[in-house]
Amino acid sequence: MSFLQDPSFFTMGMWSIGVGAVGAAALALLLANTDIFLSKPQQATLEYLEEIDLKTLEKEPRTFKAKELWEKTGAVVMAVRRPGCFLCREEAAELSSLKPKLDELGIPLYAVVKEQIKTEVEDFQPYFKGKIFLDEKKMFYGPQRRKMMFMGFVRLGVWNNFFRARNGGFSGNLEGEGFILGGVFVLGSGKQDNSDENSSVLEDT
Repeated sequence: MSFLQDPSFFTMGMWSIGVGAVGAAALALLLANTDIFLSKPQQATLEYLEEIDLKTLEKEPRTFKAKELWEKTGAVVMAVRRPGCFLCREEAAELSSLKPKLDELGIPLYAVVKEQIKTEVEDFQPYFKGKIFLDEKKMFYGPQRRKMMFMGFVRLGVWNNFFRARNGGFSGNLEGEGFILGGVFVLGSGKQDNSDENSSVLEDT
């Protein structure tokens, strides 16, 4: 047991533990910056989207089928990850910058949110220049919901987005559900379908 009295034994042991910890951290960082732990998106069909129930945000809300939004003119629809998310606000502002061109083409811009908490939707409205509706069942975030959990905080792309949005003057809060990712849908009128599901800490959205 004389090796237990040898200081070099403990030094080598601590060095091995240190190398193992660094290796584990490097592996975790590598995996976090890939989409390995993100559920694979399943493209929503037009038939699926058409039958989603949406609600207006008036004092006396009206429930209607989502197809009303695009069946005559087509539409661009943003599924908002979380109204208080400053990245979502940045994306909303970018989409809203397209509104003059969309107006020329006669294509409306809409957004849907998962929940209505306090004044979150009202506070989001200055960033988004279109009507906003409530999707209580979160159907616009499916059919297979993509989630970004705490691993998102070690993704380099997320931090780049954070700094870009902060430098752009966007701010936000932590109110509401934010793990389910949002997206943007571009929908033609009638039975035309050119929908594109997209995450934006996501890249949400």
